[in-house]
Amino acid sequence: MLERDVVRRNVDEVRSRIAEAADRSGRDAADVTLVAVTKTVEVERIRWAVEAGVRAIGENYVPDLRRKREEIHGVAWHYIGTLQSGTASQVADHADVVETVAGERAARRLAGRAARSGRRLDALIEVDLTEGRAGVRPDDLPVFADLVASLEGLRLIGLMTVPPIPRVPEDSRPSFARLRELREATQERHPDVLESSMGMSLDYGVAVEEGATIVRIGTALFGSRATRPR
Repeated sequence: MLERDVVRRNVDEVRSRIAEAADRSGRDAADVTLVAVTKTVEVERIRWAVEAGVRAIGENYVPDLRRKREEIHGVAWHYIGTLQSGTASQVADHADVVETVAGERAARRLAGRAARSGRRLDALIEVDLTEGRAGVRPDDLPVFADLVASLEGLRLIGLMTVPPIPRVPEDSRPSFARLRELREATQERHPDVLESSMGMSLDYGVAVEEGATIVRIGTALFGSRATRPR
């Protein structure tokens, strides 16, 4: 089978599994956005996924975000790497959605650049449910959400989390259920907070059952990740 056909088959398989998980939880699969994670994936293979119907691309590295966006059009670009104050202005120039807002300084730089450029970026707050990964602690989320929502240039639309790597998909369910609870609580003060970005190749079915509106899928679409050149 040609590699292009493999990617197309994988996109169809992931969409089918999303639909099955949505059906199990009484949801509409159309409410779940598939973000193809293209860390180390080259442009030709990304185009194959777009040809198969993918309409959102997630990038971890700022230089790759800039380069790939110049070559691939007609999709929404999600920045899913660590948001740093030193590169936040570049992220503001090239991303449509930033899923990893977590620090005040970087958030202010991101918002300021977007506002000066006449843009308003959709933003998700990254929540740390592991006490060790990047993100905002749940106890700090209400205050930080107020800050992000107040920044010109950003529109706070949801929350994102990365749970510990699961042995089996069910291991991630408590983290996903917790993020859903936090989103619902945040929504009381910020009604636009409708998105939950959670679930990757190993556990996205469980994430959809627990209310994910965005799933970030790399390996299940493109196979094992290549080593990033130094």
